[in-house]
Amino acid sequence: MKQQILQRYKELLQDRIDVFQDMISGLTIDAQNDAKGSAGDKHETALSMMHLEQEKLNHKLKEILEQKTILDKIEASQTHKKVALGSLVQANEMILFISTALPKLSIDDKTIFAISPQSPLGSKLMGNEVGVSFDINGKTYIIESVT
Repeated sequence: MKQQILQRYKELLQDRIDVFQDMISGLTIDAQNDAKGSAGDKHETALSMMHLEQEKLNHKLKEILEQKTILDKIEASQTHKKVALGSLVQANEMILFISTALPKLSIDDKTIFAISPQSPLGSKLMGNEVGVSFDINGKTYIIESVT
């Protein structure tokens, strides 16, 4: 199941990368075409707005590429006895994939939450094994399985 989860998250990120690259490319083409057009304040404002939007998109693309780098480090066939990057953890009937913060997935009628090791829950899980319990925000979590 871990292989399937990792693959789905990699596909999700690749789709996002493609979308952002297309948007950035479109803005670049628009800016080049606009540069050939008229001059003046309106022209300069439009170019500035396109440049700002392009910077925002480049920043988001960089974040997504960093997430992809984290996923690329995970070896899905590796099993863990203690929670580490790439672990699939069941705690309180939740399935958690320790990787990077990503949207939840549904696979085989199971909901998977991808969380970062730096998140409050992720940091409590890291290095622990089956049977360990801990509290976050007044709720007790028990690690039921780690793979």
